[in-house]
Amino acid sequence: MLRFIQFTLTRALMAVFTLLLVSLIVFTLMEMVPGSCAERYLAFKNTQGQNISIEDIAAEEKRLGLDKPFITRWVGWVSDVFIRGEFGDSCILRLDINQLLGDKFLISLGICLTSLLLAYLIAIPVGIISSASKNKWLNGSLRFVSYFGLAMPNFLLALMIMLFSTVMFGETLTGLFSKEYRDAEWSFARVMDFLSHAWLPIFILGWSATAFALQTVRALMLDESGKLYVTAAKARGLSGRTLLWRYPAKHALGPIINSMGFDLNRVFNELPIVAAILTLTEAGSLLLESLARSNDQQLAGAIIFLLTASIVALNFITDVALAIIDPRVRQSVMGG
Repeated sequence: MLRFIQFTLTRALMAVFTLLLVSLIVFTLMEMVPGSCAERYLAFKNTQGQNISIEDIAAEEKRLGLDKPFITRWVGWVSDVFIRGEFGDSCILRLDINQLLGDKFLISLGICLTSLLLAYLIAIPVGIISSASKNKWLNGSLRFVSYFGLAMPNFLLALMIMLFSTVMFGETLTGLFSKEYRDAEWSFARVMDFLSHAWLPIFILGWSATAFALQTVRALMLDESGKLYVTAAKARGLSGRTLLWRYPAKHALGPIINSMGFDLNRVFNELPIVAAILTLTEAGSLLLESLARSNDQQLAGAIIFLLTASIVALNFITDVALAIIDPRVRQSVMGG
């Protein structure tokens, strides 16, 4: 038990160190964008008809603390993020980023995690059955479905569904809320309205995730099924579902659990394009807006850091879960 506690604490310290390193990288990238935040904001004001002087830029840089050394500004930023959970103000919009994001990031994270859960719920049992089945028609059909899922881009699937819905039902299926619930407080009615809209981005993001996970599960199962410990189990008289779930399936699921952080990152990477097509008002669309249109690096940096923190936290949870579930990892960690 002591070794397990040491293992957990070590993983926790590694997670914190990773977040610190990521915060440094994100902050550095924010600083490398041409023009300071003050210059970009005042340039934006200049397009609105206001005359901006060099003295105005200097005064704004001093107000924002941009005249301080880089390391001082990074320590201040990372302290605000880690201790108070505050990301400061948006560079262009001049709004508090915490208020600007609100529940948008949690909504995005929930959509991505639900898409992954849907993918695993389908891919794991189907992949296991496919690897054990000798039915050529079944295996061929599943391979075709998985290849088609990988080949069909999510944005194209979103466009096809929107076109079909518009032609057949006169409804574009865009947005996450109906008009009357868009700015309302959370309530049971708003939750139900959200669920009636959220199924589409969940399905679209889960489309390729399911295909990818299905290929992975099947390949891992086929690899594990050919190993000596499975042959030895067969020699002891084990067969059928008992053999399948006790040995190759249990060992094949380890890499699947360990790759959840990678899968979450991949799904979130696809979210901004899907959000743009479906006109979703969440963190994916805000990230696309801040990077491609407004050049608001403070807002983009906050979203990227939150995503990275979610992935690091998920990796920490899966590492601990693997130490409990996988006998090979458990033996190396706890000595038995």
